[in-house]
Amino acid sequence: MSRPGASERVRRLLSLVPWVASHPAGVPVDEVCERFQIPRRVLLADLDTLMMVGLPPYTPDTFVDAWVEDDRVVITPQWFDRPLRLTPEQALALVASGTSLLAVPGADPDGPLARGLAKLAAAIDVDPTALDVDLGRADPALLELLLTARRQHRAVELDYYAYGRDERSHRVVEPWQVYADQGQWYLQAHCRHAGGERLFRVDRIHDAVLLPDRFEPPAGEATLGVFHPDADDPTVTLELGPGARWVIEQYPCDAVEELGGGRVRATLRVTAPAWLERLLVRLGPQARVVDGAPGLAGLGRTAAERILARYRAG
Repeated sequence: MSRPGASERVRRLLSLVPWVASHPAGVPVDEVCERFQIPRRVLLADLDTLMMVGLPPYTPDTFVDAWVEDDRVVITPQWFDRPLRLTPEQALALVASGTSLLAVPGADPDGPLARGLAKLAAAIDVDPTALDVDLGRADPALLELLLTARRQHRAVELDYYAYGRDERSHRVVEPWQVYADQGQWYLQAHCRHAGGERLFRVDRIHDAVLLPDRFEPPAGEATLGVFHPDADDPTVTLELGPGARWVIEQYPCDAVEELGGGRVRATLRVTAPAWLERLLVRLGPQARVVDGAPGLAGLGRTAAERILARYRAG
């Protein structure tokens, strides 16, 4: 499911605000931009947004006081230093969410966020080290290489396995974003081979080489997501049993119709026949193709027959 770019912005601000607020004299603009890997114009837009954030009754003294003075970013704590009244459930959720931010590569393990979480965890008698925050499987060295490429605006050559086409390929990409979503790490980049924006699962990158040539990142913030079907991709309509309803939650659907008894009819875009083959084999009797572009209706059956033939041959 796709996500708006605002989610990435909120995560950044949740880390940026306490860090800057911990420096009473402010922090140079360039230092903030370097630390959070954002251009100056994005930082200034974030500060404009912060000025609109506050607490009821939304009087001037309840808003975040953030500004730039002498080329330094200043955020006055105001109500940041007021005691919070949290239920134990709210406090635990806050500790877990904050711990996930600290799990992001590059986070400061000894910064104000970490210290605040330690105090909160102690108050509710929770060991924060016992919280297992899993942002997805990825080689830390590979993540660091991709983050460096993004920060320095350098191209990367990937040896990548495309699940939908069931093939490996070498391609040169220009990294725009590296982020975790729904338990997986993703690289959003411009692919020079494809001539457009592409999304790569980091755990499917077999090797990556940082190249010397540089690129100019796109203006504005990119919209983050897990899957972006093209408008001209063919469609297929599936009738799904109760055990296959997860499909409409995991994949974008053009249309969804409830059929009763837990069954549902869903229309999806098919980016590659191999992807639909695997999905149909995985779903088995829980899915039936009721409509689709020519050549798609029998994919599940032919794939199952092919697998069975290989099994018998072995």
